[in-house]
Amino acid sequence: MPAPLSAIPVHLITGFLGSGKSSLIRRLIEQKPAEERWAVVINEFGRVGIDQAMFEERDDLVVKGLPGGCLCCQLAFVLQASLVNLLHRYRPDRLIIEPSGLGHPAGLIEVLRGEGLAEALAVRDVITLLDPRRLDDPRARAHETFRDQLVMADGVALTMTDLATSAQVQAAKDWLGELWPQKHWIREAPHGDLSFALLHEGGLHAVGAQAPASPIHRAAREGALHLEQDAAQDAMTAAQEPVPGRPIREERASLGHATLGWRWHAEEVFDLDRLSALLGELPAALRVKGVLHTADGWKLYNRAAGAVTLSGTAWRRDSRLELIGEAGRLPDAEVLEARLAGCLIDR
Repeated sequence: MPAPLSAIPVHLITGFLGSGKSSLIRRLIEQKPAEERWAVVINEFGRVGIDQAMFEERDDLVVKGLPGGCLCCQLAFVLQASLVNLLHRYRPDRLIIEPSGLGHPAGLIEVLRGEGLAEALAVRDVITLLDPRRLDDPRARAHETFRDQLVMADGVALTMTDLATSAQVQAAKDWLGELWPQKHWIREAPHGDLSFALLHEGGLHAVGAQAPASPIHRAAREGALHLEQDAAQDAMTAAQEPVPGRPIREERASLGHATLGWRWHAEEVFDLDRLSALLGELPAALRVKGVLHTADGWKLYNRAAGAVTLSGTAWRRDSRLELIGEAGRLPDAEVLEARLAGCLIDR
């Protein structure tokens, strides 16, 4: 009989939309000790599920995607069941959880310290990512979840510092220095580069070192108790395979934000230049990400805070695109879908 699971280190990598969480986790995986087996749970606010395409599963790495809501509220009951299954099936040496950019860490920590998981898991230092440029936007400083993510952090990784000015980086450090509880550490992490030693040597997240759960997230969590049927429907939709000429469109709205996404059949191919031009026309405030089959190969497209990166990917299942923005600020779905179809290459 396998030994009982006990004190598996859990690392929460939080941060607002577009802060570079998946990129940082990829860098951490590159530093993984050879003798350890890791499990990574990725939560996406949208229904399409793109971030998981950034990771290749292997014998020593298990990646689980949980799209379609927020782990701390709408998907809390799904997370608990998924973790119990994952832990007993794969018995990882370390667990990394990437909540949605709109997730509130307090609710998530409640789940991890709740019945059925408390003895198996040990929540280590909570790490929050911050793009220093975001502090230039007064709305960001005033956003409850954005601020609470940083208040609850044990350590803060400053990402996108290669795109920020030295004044913006220093202003972020000064602002973080005024938060309470004080941070154990603040590090610059351009391109997601962060030393694994900060995770490995970090301590446990203090039981009392957290902001109270957001009333908005609390209400969403209580409402989610009645949404099991909707969750089952979401799972059925996610299992559907798109057919050529008929992409599957997914939309949702909650927590003041909305998402719009599509999945296309893997055989459909986009013209990369036409597609890039179209995506470049979208409002700069939108978060845009996708994994796409193009005439130039399979590409991972990522736009955050107006900066675009394009890289190769091993994903081959289907093409996916998702937009995230404030509720009421997304483009017309029908119009954009027709324009996206115009970027496909006739074969």
